[in-house]
Amino acid sequence: MAIKNEAKIKNPLIVAIREQLEHRALWMYLLCDEAKKKGLDATTYAPDAIKRCGLYQGANLRQKAGGGESLKGLKKTLFTKPAQWVFEMDIKRCTDDNLDIDFHYCPLVKAWQKQGCTDEEIAVLCDHAMCGDRGIAESFGCKLELPATIAKGDDVCKIRFVRK
Repeated sequence: MAIKNEAKIKNPLIVAIREQLEHRALWMYLLCDEAKKKGLDATTYAPDAIKRCGLYQGANLRQKAGGGESLKGLKKTLFTKPAQWVFEMDIKRCTDDNLDIDFHYCPLVKAWQKQGCTDEEIAVLCDHAMCGDRGIAESFGCKLELPATIAKGDDVCKIRFVRK
């Protein structure tokens, strides 16, 4: 697999926002790397910690969206136009029960690439990071499906929020 992850949108404001997301991904990588150096396996704590963050964020997003579980509210509060530009997203479907989004660029993957992570390490870091989105999905009474990810060598990340 060879990860392909090049941004097409080069607007300076969007680039600056991406750099902030890269910084967050750098923190995550360095925390996991330091833990590994100390004999800890990130898979034993990172997914749970990141999911807790997603659950917290999801509760706040639900409140901003009026308190319901409609995925239309999630799109409105999280997947705004600026977010769509940052991740070069295509909203494929948005109903109360399904939200299908294709991401054509990932600043988190870019940060890990800049650190020299292997494709295999990037796939694991991505899976950990997606636990936040899994928590958001759970907050909206849904599950998250990932039929394709940039981190695993696919051309796009196919993010699917699906009502249980």
